[in-house]
This record gives sequence, C-alpha cells and structure tokens, in this order.
Amino acid sequence: MNRPTSLIVLVAALVLLPLAGARAQNLDAQRPQLRAALEAAERGQFNAAQYAGLASHPIYGWVELAALRRDIDTLSVAQAQAFLKRYEGQAVADSFRSLWLASLARRQDWPTFLGAWKPSEGATLRCAELDARQATGRADAQWTQDAQALWRGAAKSLPDGCDPVFAILANKGGLPPALRWERIDAAAAESQTAVMRSAARGLPAGEMALANDYAAFIDAVHARALDWPKTERSRRMASYGLARLASRDPGAAETQLPRYASALGMTEADRGRVLYQIALWTVASYEADSARRLNNVPESAYDERLHEWRVREAMARGDWRGALAALRKMPAKQREDSRWRYFEARMAEKTGDNATAQQLLREAARAPTFHGFLAADRLNQPYALCPWIPNDGKAAKDAIARDPAIIRAMELWKLDRPGWAVAEWNSALARFDDNQRRTAVEVAQDNGWFDRAVFSLGKRPDEQRLYQLRFPLHHGETIRREAARHALDPAWVAAEIRAESVFNPRARSGANAMGLMQVVPATGAATAKRLGLPWGGAASLYDSDTNIALGTAYLREMENKYGVPYIAIAAYNAGPTPTARWQSQRPGYDPDIWIETISYKETREYVARILAFSVIYDWRLNGNALPVSDRMLGKLDGKRREFTCPDARMPKS
Repeated sequence: MNRPTSLIVLVAALVLLPLAGARAQNLDAQRPQLRAALEAAERGQFNAAQYAGLASHPIYGWVELAALRRDIDTLSVAQAQAFLKRYEGQAVADSFRSLWLASLARRQDWPTFLGAWKPSEGATLRCAELDARQATGRADAQWTQDAQALWRGAAKSLPDGCDPVFAILANKGGLPPALRWERIDAAAAESQTAVMRSAARGLPAGEMALANDYAAFIDAVHARALDWPKTERSRRMASYGLARLASRDPGAAETQLPRYASALGMTEADRGRVLYQIALWTVASYEADSARRLNNVPESAYDERLHEWRVREAMARGDWRGALAALRKMPAKQREDSRWRYFEARMAEKTGDNATAQQLLREAARAPTFHGFLAADRLNQPYALCPWIPNDGKAAKDAIARDPAIIRAMELWKLDRPGWAVAEWNSALARFDDNQRRTAVEVAQDNGWFDRAVFSLGKRPDEQRLYQLRFPLHHGETIRREAARHALDPAWVAAEIRAESVFNPRARSGANAMGLMQVVPATGAATAKRLGLPWGGAASLYDSDTNIALGTAYLREMENKYGVPYIAIAAYNAGPTPTARWQSQRPGYDPDIWIETISYKETREYVARILAFSVIYDWRLNGNALPVSDRMLGKLDGKRREFTCPDARMPKS
C-alpha cells in the first residue's frame, strides 16, 4: 500500500533519530581528540597511525588538509589527486585545490595545473591558468580574449603573477592603445595612479607622457594641466584630481576649480564631480561653509548620499524649513523610506503643518524600524511587527541536521574553525532551496552558531520577518541578572550583543575587542578593577558570563557619564572624543535629531540599530516593549507598547 510521502519521511526520521543521537554523542566524545589531531597537523607533527580511530570522522578531511598544506610544495601528484578524489564534491576538496594549484603555479608544473584546474574567482589563479595555457601551446584566440577580459576588468592593481600574461598579450598585439586607455580611464576613476602608469607603458611616447601627467595630477594638482589638450578625457582627469584634492582640502579644491574649468572647458558633470566632493567633505564635519557649498553642487550631481547630507546639515543648524525643502528634493523612492518619512513629518511639525505631519507619521509607523517605532510613539499607537514563525516540522529539521556538509559545518564551528565551517555551510546552502536554507539556520542556532541568520536570510523579503531567527536570544538568565544588577533594560544588553557579535562568544575584532559584547581587554581590566570583580586576563573575555558582566557594567558607566542611553550608545561605538564634539555642537537638541545628525555614518546607524533591536528583544523577552522614546532617555517605567500587524507585507527592518 502506498503511504503519503510526508508519513514515510516522518517514519524514516523516527527510525533514524536514535542513530542521529548516537552519532551526535560520538562526535561530542571524539571532539577533544579531534582538536588535538588538528593542532598536531597544524604544527607539522601529525601521525595518522596515532589518530587511526578518527579516519571515519566527518571532518577528517580537514585534518588531512591541515597536514598536507605544510608540505604543499613537495606533495606528489599522486597524493594530491588521491585527496581530491577522496573528497570530491566537498568543500575541503575545493580548499585544497586552491592551495595545490597555487603550488603548481609556483613550480610551473603547467600540465598538472591544467588537469586540476577549475574556474576560480581569484585573480592570481586566473592569471596562472592563462600562463599555463600559453606555456603549453594554447595561447589561441580564446586565450587572447580571456586575457583581455582580465585586463579590462581590473581597475585596481593585479598580482605580480599577472605581469607575464600581460607581457605576452602585449607581444601578441593584444593590448592596443585603445585597450590601454580603457584601463587607464577605469583606474583614474578609482584614483589608482600606479595602475595608470603601468598601463601606459606600452603607449606611444606622447600618449604615455600624457597618461603619466594625468596620473601625476590625480596624485597632486599641478599647473601643467592647464595646457592639456581640451578633450573630454582631459576634463574628466582634471575633475578626478580636483575631487581627490577636495577630500583632503575642500577649500583648496574650491579655489582652484574655476582656473581648470575655464582652461579645459569643463562641463557641468565635470564641475559637479568636484563640487560634490567639496560639499561632502565640508558638510561631514558641519563646517561653516557647508550650506553654501551644498548649494553650489548642481542638482544633476546629487545622489542619495548628498541628499541625506543636505537634510542633516539643515537640521544640524536648526533650519527646519531648509531641511523640509531638502527632504522634498529627494528622489521619490528615497523619500518613501521610513527614516525620511519620519523626518519629513518632524520637519512639518516644526514648521506648523501638523496635518501633513500626522499623515506622514501614520505612513512611517507601518515600518518595524527605529523611525517607524518613533513615529508610532508620536501617534501613541502600537508598534508594527508582523513576525513569521514557520512550522516546518521536526522531520524536515532532522533531515537538514543529517546533511553531511551541515554535520561538518557544525563540528568545525564547535572546534573554533569558523573559516572552514563557513566553507562547508556555503557548500550545503548551494544545494538547498529556500525552506531548507531557513531550516539550516535553525539547525545552526541549535548548535550555538547564531550569525547564520544574519548572513543567510534575506534573499526573500518575507525572511526579514523571521524575527525569532534573526534575533536569537542566548544567555538570557545572565543578561537579565546583570541588567538588573546595573539597573539597565535587559533588552538593551541583548541588542548590544546582537549588534556586536551575534552571540558569538569567540568573536574578536581587528581592534582586539573580544567576546559577546566586544570588550577591549584594557576596558575589561579597568572595569573589573573598579567594581572589584575577578579578572583572569584577556582570555576571560571569551567566558560569556564574564563578558556580559563586564560589558553591562561598562554600559552602566557610560550611561552614568552621559546621562542618557542614546548618547551612551554613541560613545560605546565611537569613543569619548567625537561624542564630546557632537554634544558641544548640538546641545539641547531633540534626541531623534541629535542621533540623525551624528557625523559618523557607522555610529549614526549603530545608535538607531541598537534602539530598534532593543524594541525587538523586548518583544522577545516580554511580548510588549518599552516605548523607544522612553528607552533612549533611560526611562524604564513608562507605559509599554503592544504590537500589531497592520499588513503581512511589511517593509523590511
């Protein structure tokens, strides 16, 4: 008798569940030995016989890779090919192939290289493949086209290994002046003057001299440009150089622009390119000439970035009518964003048009964003949130958890090998449909790997509504305890962890910030000393309880110092010096306007993100939320907001 497919899957899952549980227990038991094997392999002390019991382990291939990579330049072809065959189709084979191909290129073993070649994103290997083809007599018309495509697509510097390829291409007549100028033009737009000079070397003498002078002008504006040929290219090169000067010295660029514009006959687009940068690098610090320089930029040169700055500059001066006028010059799509709907409403309020303000606030309040929540507060209405909580069933989840690549990814994550774990994860997701991808994120979270929701969801608009996945909650008891100890909102603490590390206790930044709340060791040590807490050195920041205790204590110190959370959040991200400058520039400003006029994009968005995340974590913790308008002022006892779903097709948060 034919049973329904779903029933067969469920029965199979129930039958295999004990086996899956036993395998998980076995992996847990083997993890210490596997860690030791990996460390031995990375030291060059791996003995396969000593770890014979691990040969069938799902990630044994990565142990082999760690051992083989140390001797990659002396590895025999037979050993390498055996490894690739053994792990064909797995991420570890792709990782090994890249290492081996690079080694074969260094040895110039081109026949073997071509036999192992698979298309690669990296320029080094792509150039090596072209080198291999020409060395083995395959520099045909297709070779020329492929080499020209690589040349054409590289505005920035290419690896030294590409030089022989382009030398051969030039000798074959494959780099005519037009193609050289094409790359020079692309490099100039990126201020890559070394690339410009390199590309110019094969030009006729006169053209090469001109190209080098273009590069010299972009490096440092000079008067020789006044005598350049009056061509479209000369005008564009002059604008690139003056625009680059504007990023360093807006005043100097403004002074010199008329001279070059007149001599070369610059178009509005050429002048606009320079005036744009003059205005941008002035307004970013709210200098006195900001409004004038913004007004000098032709409207045709405005993009979304400069439109935003024109609004912020007017708000920073308290010019509400000017800010409203600037808002209404934005493109329709930009203006419809909840941020700018909200500020258009606020500027309408400031100029006495309350009817328009109310309508705009109602529109903005439909978005589950920081500015949508602010709009709802001004309307005194519930927050908009339309969570999607799919129920895919245990059988589907168990099936994903048994996928070999997912098993390897989870085990590598637990062994603190995040790069390898991501390689396995990406290999699995390349085969998954949308439902499987979403379920894989659930499996990852079950294994303590929380950032997969951030990096793997969002391909479909409705995935933005997977709040329980996108806003994981771990160490809840510690968060509540430490927040209560320091009289902080626990949702704020959870939001900081989500923004700083996505609940990865081993996270470490380039600035040496460590752990869940990204505490710098010096700050951790000083905070521990002030509070009389035990301090076990920098490594103790990888302990979740310690990190949350110190990070939360530091948040309390920031709030005590700055008086209100929204400024404390800015200081947590940017540090005390810029925060003091922003306070002195705009004392007494409304919090929402103060936040929007923070001059650092990263900090401006960080503050808004933390406050929005806090609302969502409040929903996760309590089912309702402290109004964000109270939250950013540190008022924890206000009437709480409920949540409602006005429309399932909500804008993304």
